[in-house]
Amino acid sequence: MQTKKQIVVKACVIMVLTLMIAVPALAADKVLMMATTTSTDNTGLLDYLAPYFTKATGIELKWTSVGTGKALKMGENCDVDVLLVHAPSAEKVFVEKGFGVNRREIMYNDFVIIGPESDPAGIKGKNVVDALGAVRAKGAVFASRGDNSGTHKKELSLWKATGAAVPEKESWYVQTGQGMLATINIAAERNGYTMTDRGTYIKYADTMKGNPPLKVLVEQDEILLNQYSVLAINPQRCPKARFDLATAFSDWMAGAEAQGLIRDFKLLGKPLFVPNAK
Repeated sequence: MQTKKQIVVKACVIMVLTLMIAVPALAADKVLMMATTTSTDNTGLLDYLAPYFTKATGIELKWTSVGTGKALKMGENCDVDVLLVHAPSAEKVFVEKGFGVNRREIMYNDFVIIGPESDPAGIKGKNVVDALGAVRAKGAVFASRGDNSGTHKKELSLWKATGAAVPEKESWYVQTGQGMLATINIAAERNGYTMTDRGTYIKYADTMKGNPPLKVLVEQDEILLNQYSVLAINPQRCPKARFDLATAFSDWMAGAEAQGLIRDFKLLGKPLFVPNAK
């Protein structure tokens, strides 16, 4: 027969075990899984925003940083609940095929072409098409991400806009298969050019204490707009996708608090992204 003390101890043990089981289950219920482009991660934007999002909603945000092409594939495979990416044409196809819903534009920056200050191909101040044509004519080193990311997709479209084939087999065209910061560093090592989003370039310049070896040479061309959007994974295709949490994230990112935080996110006194949610 159990003593009163034994009964109390047993009850306490059961209570502790119940809490140990219940607390992780509750926490897991409020975790949003996101696939996003490397630029939102490399710049530090998500590390900056995530605590505010959790405080406002009680939802923990976890993300995987990959190229937009891989992020979209993760969405197709039901590996995540929401996407934050920057390849509008591919995103619209993703939605048309029924993989994603409620695409919402959140912020933008722009792409820039950077290269050594000596500018061996003489591209400074040219428009994008003429600049890439000059790189091709000179055979100057150009580092491409080559990873089906949003930046890579944009770069390929710009080469095609020159009226010639993408120079994938040319010796001066280096496909890194890596993220943006790594690709910038490879271009710097080769004294070559690359294309990057402005936010990542500012982060790169910040790591170089404001004096990076590669400078912005081509910018402010209308074709270089770089739009970022949030897409929820379609729960009809992925029943386990947390559409409720994805919607909460989308609403928060488009709301006044997040839009203000994005506007205030700066390095070297420069904004990395411009909020534009409607």
